[in-house]
Amino acid sequence: MAERKATVAAEVGLHARPAATFVQTAAKAAMDVTVAKGHGEPVNAKSILAVMGLDVRQGETIVIRAEGEGADDLLESLAKIAETS
Repeated sequence: MAERKATVAAEVGLHARPAATFVQTAAKAAMDVTVAKGHGEPVNAKSILAVMGLDVRQGETIVIRAEGEGADDLLESLAKIAETS
């Protein structure tokens, strides 16, 4: 299982547009993808309600995990969304 940490940059945190972009990118993958706030319980990264339910705010760290072919590239894309949106 691949893992990547990212610090959320958006003023609104991982909500609204950044969350939608994050979930849409995760949903394109044919693998399971999870995201957790810090050391919290991971949730399905393909679910907008689950991602927004984490209540991730600007400056907080998320941990994204995926397993399968292309997982590293997917995690890099998701981390970039979190770090730049």
